[in-house]
Amino acid sequence: MDPKTRAWMDQAEAQLSTLVRRHRWMIQYVGGGFCDVPGCDGGGDTGPPFAYTVGLFGMGHPELLVFGVSPPDAMWLLNLLAGRIAAGENLIPGHVIGIDHSLQRVVLEEVPNPGDIVHVANRFYRRRSNDSVPVLQVTWDDDMGRFPWDEGCTVAECQPRPGSFVG
Repeated sequence: MDPKTRAWMDQAEAQLSTLVRRHRWMIQYVGGGFCDVPGCDGGGDTGPPFAYTVGLFGMGHPELLVFGVSPPDAMWLLNLLAGRIAAGENLIPGHVIGIDHSLQRVVLEEVPNPGDIVHVANRFYRRRSNDSVPVLQVTWDDDMGRFPWDEGCTVAECQPRPGSFVG
């Protein structure tokens, strides 16, 4: 690794540690052509944007991942769910969860290939991709209450099924 990239990595890791220590978790957003690694031009993202938590694994809970939402919406949703976890709630795969003060619902699904997606979380916990931290995908419903596996769902294309996405 060249010195410029190593210096960037050291600073990014220090910032990540500070954020998790201060707030208990942080949100990593990926997509939209943004990349701040030295020499990166944005990479020509072709998949949906996604965001995931870093820090929940340290609380004994899988990290959370969401696809197809804007950075503000991802932060709002993941912070809301992470706050519930920090308050002692154990969010379980397969259960429909109502989102506070909205009609939106989500379901958590186990991600079989987290090492292909949550690179920053694995770097934070010093885990290799084949020994990744566990991850639950937060799958959300459309305006008619349909999930991606329901016929006629209008948000299925921006939410890849667990295991079908590699970041």
